[in-house]
Amino acid sequence: MELDEAVATARATHQSVLTTIRRDGRPQLSNVLHYVRDDGVIVVSTTATTAKHRNLRRDPWAALKVDGTSFWSYAVLEAEASFSDVAADPHDDAVEELVAYFRAVSGEHSDWDDYRRAMVADQRVAVRLTPTRAYGLIR
Repeated sequence: MELDEAVATARATHQSVLTTIRRDGRPQLSNVLHYVRDDGVIVVSTTATTAKHRNLRRDPWAALKVDGTSFWSYAVLEAEASFSDVAADPHDDAVEELVAYFRAVSGEHSDWDDYRRAMVADQRVAVRLTPTRAYGLIR
């Protein structure tokens, strides 16, 4: 599967499964919401306290599985991870990136001030996944 085809499959949905590597080398899988930026980078939101965040900080490799239109149709994107800062102020760059994430995944929020406060309280982080390899089968 070509990388462009896998990225296009990821663009068609916001639901995916993120795989990271635990300290002991075993995989950890998490259901996540994502969006694909115009430059092909995939963005996921998490908190600084999750296992997936700790795993990615230690080993910045991830795989993101997205489903196609049937059970037998899927794409897996292996990626290198980078991160925003942990949200520390309702108007910092990290929160701005999380606002862009929310808009791309869910549209407009009913109370942006509340959302911004929650991002700080939750210690949210935007995880940026730059795809490096893809495999799967799109039918």
